[in-house]
Amino acid sequence: MSNYKNTNNTWDSEIGDDGAFNRKQTTFHHVITPNGRFKAEKDRYHLYVSYACPWAHRTLIMRALKGLQAVISVDVVAPFLSDQGWSFLKDESGATGDRINQSGYLQEVYFKAAEDYSGIITVPVLWDKKEKTIVNNESAEIIRFFNSEFQAFAEKLALDFYPEDLVSKIDELNHWIYRDINNGVYRCGFAQTQRAYDKAFRVLFKALDKVAKILENSRYLVGEQLTEADIRLFTTLVRFDAVYYTHFKCNLKRIVDYPTLWRFVREIYNMDGIAETVNMNHIKKHYYQSHTHINPFGIVPVGPELDFSL
Repeated sequence: MSNYKNTNNTWDSEIGDDGAFNRKQTTFHHVITPNGRFKAEKDRYHLYVSYACPWAHRTLIMRALKGLQAVISVDVVAPFLSDQGWSFLKDESGATGDRINQSGYLQEVYFKAAEDYSGIITVPVLWDKKEKTIVNNESAEIIRFFNSEFQAFAEKLALDFYPEDLVSKIDELNHWIYRDINNGVYRCGFAQTQRAYDKAFRVLFKALDKVAKILENSRYLVGEQLTEADIRLFTTLVRFDAVYYTHFKCNLKRIVDYPTLWRFVREIYNMDGIAETVNMNHIKKHYYQSHTHINPFGIVPVGPELDFSL
């Protein structure tokens, strides 16, 4: 096995000279196509996720919304990110172990795909059980595969979350929402200078105000139709008050203080199959216990009480 160590200080490798957090890019970008090496087939692909990770959460939501639960199997890593990276220790609140490769740690899955792998070990991972390799570990690409390439197996055939007539609008939203909100909370939380934090903080809340304004006159980000842009935004917003507000110092306003954003979060949360993808126990344990450079004693706050009911 490689001597790769995913220590709690690996965040430092993504910090620039200005003290700002700059996320590293993912590595595996194979595509699922009708006639290529990786074809859409039932029970061929396996998804490795963390309930805690907002990027992995996207894939669970798309899998649920398309009705692909019987087509693409899933394993869930433990919430605590140890010095060895994501582990497959089982727990009573949802961590499953690795039922495909019987690995102890996610890094072992990466090394099965590439023995000389030296990049970061991230979730989600889309694994091909047939060829025994990683297809893709980029959530933005995986959710597109689930939306389009598995249509023949989807229980909810009529739902298209990246419709052709809305592509340009969705892409535009995805760009600045990722930059300023999805990654923006991390740029606040992982900043190592006051200047970098202050800048990220201002950008984040300007973007949240912008989204709140859009939703004043629109059910979803592009109108009456739920799209992948909404899914990508939701995974950050649903974590915000429990984690980012305190742990990442994003404490100007909570999502519950934005009427339109809170309505948006609760509506998506209550869609069929979505609540089952939100494990707040894993979310809080991961952030507060894994980021010892921010929370050295690993104390997990009891609150807040969040009522996602409509």
